[in-house]
Parts: sequence; C-alpha cells; structure tokens
Amino acid sequence: MPDSVLFYGISAAVLVVAAIVFFFLGITYRKKVSEREIQSAEEKAKRIINDSIKGAENKKREALLEAKEEIHRNRSEYEREVKERRTEIQKQERRLQQKEEMLDKKTEIIERKTETIEKRQADLEVAHEEVSSIKRSQFEMLEKISGYTVSEAKAYLIKNLESEVTHEAAMKIKEIEDRMKEDAENIAREHISLAIQRCASDHVVESTVSVVPLPNDEMKGRIIGREGRNIRAIETLTGVDLIIDDTPEAITLTGFDPDRREVARISLEKLILDGRIHPARIEEMVEKAKREVDATIKSEGDRATFETGVHGLHPEIIKLLGRMRFRTSYGQNVLNHSIEVSHLAGLLAAELGADIMTAKRAGLLHDLGKAIDHEVDGSHVNIGVDIARKFKENDEIIHAIHAHHGDVDPRTVIACIVQASDAISASRPGARRENVESYVKRLERLEELTGSFKGVDSSYAIQAGREIRIIVKPEEVTEDEMIILARDIAKKIEDELEYPGQIKVNLLRETKAIDYAK
Repeated sequence: MPDSVLFYGISAAVLVVAAIVFFFLGITYRKKVSEREIQSAEEKAKRIINDSIKGAENKKREALLEAKEEIHRNRSEYEREVKERRTEIQKQERRLQQKEEMLDKKTEIIERKTETIEKRQADLEVAHEEVSSIKRSQFEMLEKISGYTVSEAKAYLIKNLESEVTHEAAMKIKEIEDRMKEDAENIAREHISLAIQRCASDHVVESTVSVVPLPNDEMKGRIIGREGRNIRAIETLTGVDLIIDDTPEAITLTGFDPDRREVARISLEKLILDGRIHPARIEEMVEKAKREVDATIKSEGDRATFETGVHGLHPEIIKLLGRMRFRTSYGQNVLNHSIEVSHLAGLLAAELGADIMTAKRAGLLHDLGKAIDHEVDGSHVNIGVDIARKFKENDEIIHAIHAHHGDVDPRTVIACIVQASDAISASRPGARRENVESYVKRLERLEELTGSFKGVDSSYAIQAGREIRIIVKPEEVTEDEMIILARDIAKKIEDELEYPGQIKVNLLRETKAIDYAK
C-alpha cells in the first residue's frame, strides 16, 4: 500500500514537471513565431510606405502638370477677352472721333448762319429806321395837306368806320336771321305745331286735395261719430286727414300719399251712399276701396300702354304708370302728361326720321320716378333711372329718362326728342298752374333786365310774359342799332331767365315832330 502511494506521488510530480517544461517550451516557441511575424509585418509596412511615397510623388507631378495646363488655358482666354475689349474700345473711340468731327462741322455752320442773321438783322434795323423816317415825313406831309393831326384823323376814320360797320352788321344780322327763319324756323314751327295739334290734351283739372260733397250738413256729424270714433277710424285706416270746417256740404281730404287720398275719397262716397257709418262698416268700405283703387291702377296702366302703343313693359312698370293717375305736378296730371309726351315724342321722331317706338317708350317712362318719389329718397329722375335699370330697359331709354331735365347732357336723338316733348307738354297754355308770386317776380325781372340796356326808355311785359315791348330813345338808338340791340336783349334773356316757351322781343322807335300854327 505505501509503495503504490509513493508511485502515484512520483508520477504526479513527474507530470507536473513535464507540464511546466512543456509550458515554457510553448511560450518560447510562440515568442519566436511572433517575432518572425512582427518582422514580416514591419517589412510589409515599409514596402507599403515606400509604394505610397512613390504614388504620392506621381500624383503630385500629375497635379502640377494639370495646374500648369489650367493656368495656360486661363491665360489664353484672358488674353483673348482683353484683345476683344481693346478692339471694341478702339471702335468706340473711332465713332466718338467721327461724332466730334461732325459736331465741329455743325458748330461752324451755326456760327456762319449766326453771322449771316446778325448781318441781316443789322440791315433790317437800318431799313426800319429808314421806313420810320419816311413814315414820319409822310405823316407830316399828310397833316399839312389834310389839316388834321394823327389823333384827329384816327378819330374821324374810326367814327366813319363805326357807322359803316354798324350798318353792315345790322344788315348782315337781318339777312342771316331772315335766311335762318326761312330754312329752319318754319319747319320747326310746323313740326312742333303739328305734333301739338295732333296730340290735343285737356287742360288741368286735377287738384292736390280731394273734396267729397255731402248731401247735407248733418252728414258731417255722422262722419265724425260719437266722440269722434268714426273720423278717427277713417283717418287711421286710410292715413289721410279729414278737414271738416265751415264749408257747406263738403269735406276736404288731405294726405301726402295720393293713393291713400283716393282710397279715402272712394270710402267716404260709399259710406255716404250706404248711410251706415260705424268703425266695422268703415273698415269694410276701406278694404273695398283699396281693391277698387288697385283695379283702377291696373286699368289706367293698361290704358296708357294701349293709347301710346307701347308694349312689352314689365307688369310692375305698368302698375307704376297706373299709380301716376293719382299724381299731379304743378296741377298737371302726371299720367296724362306722360301719355302726351309719348305722343309728341313719336310725332317728332317721325318727322326727324328717328325710331318712333323707342321715342314713344322713352316719353311714356320719362316721369316714372314720380309714381314713388314720395316713398323713396331722391329726385324723380334718379328714381326713374333706377326703376328702368331694375326692370331691364335698354340703355337708350334709361339715358333719355336721365337727361330729360338736363341732369346729364343728352347724347342721343331720342333723349333730345324726349327733352323737347316734355318742355312742349309743360309749357303749352293751360298745361300747368304757376304760382302768382313767382309769375309776378318773373315779369318784374324781365322788365328790369330789358330796362338795363343803354338807349331803352321803358319796357313792358305783355301777353302773360310771352312778349316784352321796349320803347327806345330815338336820339340814342338808330334804325340799324335797333336790330343789334334786339339781338343783345334776346341773348341776355336766354342766359339769365328761366321761362316756358319763348319770349318775343319787340322794339319800338318813334320820332315825333310837333309844331303849332298861329
């Protein structure tokens, strides 16, 4: 047992020693192998470094060659550009030199011309002095021969010339006026008078208030009602004021809206005929009257289109035409005035060769704005233009409406025809009522204006302002000067006065010689 243990112990020791020996042998071997590998790697690295150095030197030489080539190419291009610019500059210098030479030549020519002009001017001054001297000597000789000084001779010549020119001017004016009257006035008067005669309309009968007749004065109390309930109901439902005063058997209706005033008038007439007057009956009659007025408006609009032959109007425009039946302007019924203007415009258009239907349509619609001018702000012209534009009337009709009172200048024949027809309808005798005060002021202004001319002794407005009769001083105004004075007075009246129709300027010159036989 001990021998085997010893054997195993010796074997283990031998193994351990052998392992250590092998371990150191392995380390020694690996060290040598590593040294060889390191030496091989160093040699390889040296070769790589040497190759890199050689490659870098080659690249450097190539780069230097390329740079030299680029520099050479840039230098060649620069020299070429410099050469081109130098050539262009030389061309510009040659052109400038040529221009300078031309300017020098022109300057020389101008200097020569200036010298020539100065010389001629000097010659002219000498000639002017000679002419002045000759003129003075001639004037002196003429003064000796005639016995007049220069100022006296001028005054004498001017006086003679003035009388001759005045006579010639008067004769020329008379000749021109006669010729114009023969060629134009007769034709115009014939056309206008024919149009008026063929379109005769009634005189003014409408009023701005409505008067309802009563069978007796007891009816006033029934209309007023107990504690005024009936009259309050009528005024509330119609929007019209009832004036019950001392006027026997009549009630006056006043209201801003003519349609409402007509409704109130019809309602009152129905209530008076019916005899039952109380708030419920009043409300019923007012409703019936409104329907009746609406029907009247429709029928009046249709009547206007039928009478004038104007078709294709929008239904709302026809309704507005019917509403003008209850509108008045200066006492003239607006619908009848519009129908009359339409007829006149059609007749004038026929005489002038213009479009008759367009003229009649524009004449019928020219006062369309008056149908609602109490409801809408603005003048009836602008309101009418807006209505016509709203319902797609053509531009010629719209322009005629816009121009019929001179708000814009008329650009078409139709606009001029409507403007003239409106003036004819408004200015014919009896068409409109004129305020007495404004009428008197117009006549006084007419007499004052004509009396301001030199040589006028007195003037009188006659025939309702249609004629001004002027008596001139015979010692201040000659026969020839009367024609010129009449023309000047007529021109001043046209410029400073506003009047319907025309005014005749009638000058009278009378010389009296009185003596007594003793």
